[in-house]
Amino acid sequence: MLEDGELLTLSLDKLSGSGIESKKEFLFGKIHMQIKLVPGNSAGTVATYYLSSEGEQHDEIDLEFLGNSSGNPYTLHTNVYSQGKGDREQQFFLWFDPTQDFHTYSILWNPKCIVFYVDNVPIRVFKNTEKLGVPFPKDQPMRIYSSLWNADDWATQGGRVKTNWTLGPFTASYRNFSVDGCIWSYRTRSSSCNSTDFSTNPMLKMELDRRSRERMKRVRREHMIYDYCKDQWRFPRGPGPECRVNN
Repeated sequence: MLEDGELLTLSLDKLSGSGIESKKEFLFGKIHMQIKLVPGNSAGTVATYYLSSEGEQHDEIDLEFLGNSSGNPYTLHTNVYSQGKGDREQQFFLWFDPTQDFHTYSILWNPKCIVFYVDNVPIRVFKNTEKLGVPFPKDQPMRIYSSLWNADDWATQGGRVKTNWTLGPFTASYRNFSVDGCIWSYRTRSSSCNSTDFSTNPMLKMELDRRSRERMKRVRREHMIYDYCKDQWRFPRGPGPECRVNN
């Protein structure tokens, strides 16, 4: 912890990684974090920033930054788990160098949708499609996590490029965390928000407007490198029904 607690650094060496978690749990919210990623040759490392509940049937909303060899772009890996089921990966090449300065990464999570943002630009939406038989994360409170760990068995070029430990320790920096969220209470089995009263909780009814959807389409067209909805090898019978409304 640096700068009177305003700056946090996580480090990774050959012996151990590091991580943090929020003391409070939330049931819906919009969270923001500014992150400066591991510079130079970061191959094999993964910096994460995500929400997760506990248990085998857990819900999870993932932002993972997959390191790479010097000169190659970082891959931003996103995923959504509902009731223990994931396999909903979408990946993007970031359109800037995320190691030179801090950038803001945000997650909106409400009963209607989950939206991922980079510097306030939406890059992905996962809508509530329970009417199509797809479980949506809306019943399990989640904590907020960040970590830095070694995943050189898969993170960089499918595991072909390994972590160069002579370059360690690897460091990622975090600052300006904020959350507009509904705090969960196990004592009352309820959150600090009344999820049925959208008029007094604007965050609970937020969705992308037309302009935001157009910006998202442009980012996806220019920077998306993987979409599970279009992966016929992994899903020969076709992707989940949510893909019909999330693309």
